Amino acid sequence: TQPKLLLLDEPAAGMNPAETGEIMDTIHWIKNELRLTLLIIEHNMHLIMNICERIVVIDFGETIAQGPPASIRDDPNVIAAYLGKKETNAA
Repeated sequence: TQPKLLLLDEPAAGMNPAETGEIMDTIHWIKNELRLTLLIIEHNMHLIMNICERIVVIDFGETIAQGPPASIRDDPNVIAAYLGKKETNAA
């Protein structure tokens, strides 16, 4: 059989936390029961960190990090790009 790929673009867009939990459950079911490979484009990091085994982070069209959720969470390039660099006063 051919591998199957499901592409999801912002599946949690506009959802409240309860709805996001429901869509996460549905995505887990699809992944596990239907044995599909998923490619998800999503800004909801809670969803991504709880579903994905491997994450690729893109900033202004360039890959700045890739790997498992734990390494992405602690990656300084990801933190700087998405949380902003901590400003220091150089006097």
